Amino acid sequence: MVKHIIIWTLKEEYSNQEKADIKKGIKEGLEGLKDKVPGIVDIKVYIDGLASSNTDLMLDSTFTDEEALKGYAVHPEHVAVANGKVRPFTKLRSCFDFEV
Repeated sequence: MVKHIIIWTLKEEYSNQEKADIKKGIKEGLEGLKDKVPGIVDIKVYIDGLASSNTDLMLDSTFTDEEALKGYAVHPEHVAVANGKVRPFTKLRSCFDFEV
């Protein structure tokens, strides 16, 4: 199996309420891909970090294998969520993929 971890920081121009709404939309969009994209074993988005956090949200996802992760990256349902709910609102993205 392959883990795909993403951490994002939202753009600073948004109010706290706007950020909460954006994070909720990202969570709903990405978690909604579980039954739409082949190879996803588990997908969770964490949006309620502790005050000690220096980022806004995290994706923790598991795929059957590296090929499934590659397919996810270009799957139209994922691309739609990324382009509509994630990329317009984020300023920083860090990714760490590894085998488990």
